[in-house]
Amino acid sequence: MSTTILIVEDEQDLLDTLEFNLQREGYGTRRAASGRAGLEAAALDPAPDLVLLDLMLPDIPGTEVCRQIRATERTRKVPIVMLTARGDELDRVVGFEVGADDYVTKPFSVRELMLRVRAVLRRVGGPSDEDPARLEIGALQVDTSSHRVWVGGEEVRLTALEFRLLSTFLARAGRVQTRDTLLADVWGMHAGLTTRTVDTHVTRLRKKLGEVGSYIETLRGVGYRFRDQEEIDGLGGAGEVGAAPAPALADGS
Repeated sequence: MSTTILIVEDEQDLLDTLEFNLQREGYGTRRAASGRAGLEAAALDPAPDLVLLDLMLPDIPGTEVCRQIRATERTRKVPIVMLTARGDELDRVVGFEVGADDYVTKPFSVRELMLRVRAVLRRVGGPSDEDPARLEIGALQVDTSSHRVWVGGEEVRLTALEFRLLSTFLARAGRVQTRDTLLADVWGMHAGLTTRTVDTHVTRLRKKLGEVGSYIETLRGVGYRFRDQEEIDGLGGAGEVGAAPAPALADGS
């Protein structure tokens, strides 16, 4: 079965161009010219494998469409690439906050967009043969193939972005990650941006992880570090149970 991409875009010429080029690349397509039509198309069987979503739609903002797709069980893991003429940092941050996986600013080259689509599909397509599908560290278990997380045997629901942040920490356990590094590698943003989005997401991730939130250590003035196995074993396996997560810090604090 071919990969199906849902295009939600109100500019007819661009909608036609995107559909033509995606089909030429071998993808199946669905199309919608409004937010409501996009949500209806996303609800069809089978669920789309990826959504190209315009931010500025005539009825429902693209951010709200993204929220509703993420709030629906059958589509919550479908990757979303936002398309918009607005390129301000705040717009990008809001897009990522509501669950977008990537962000492309108009005008863009079709070739660039096709490369972004392939990259996102490859990123969410599952682990490589060399990577174990299920990772376990202390009381935390992560299944990279299904994007599922458990703490002490209880499943924890993470957004696609939160899962990517946690996976990045796990892959670099014991190593310091600056905010700029995380912005570049998790959000795809250029280093040097001044934003609290990393702090906000780390705080949310810690809260969702509960008793193992302390596995993520704050290094004041530097960034964050996921504790290595030896340190976690020293915490008794389940982290500092009952300890409050460290508060979010302003950039450069």
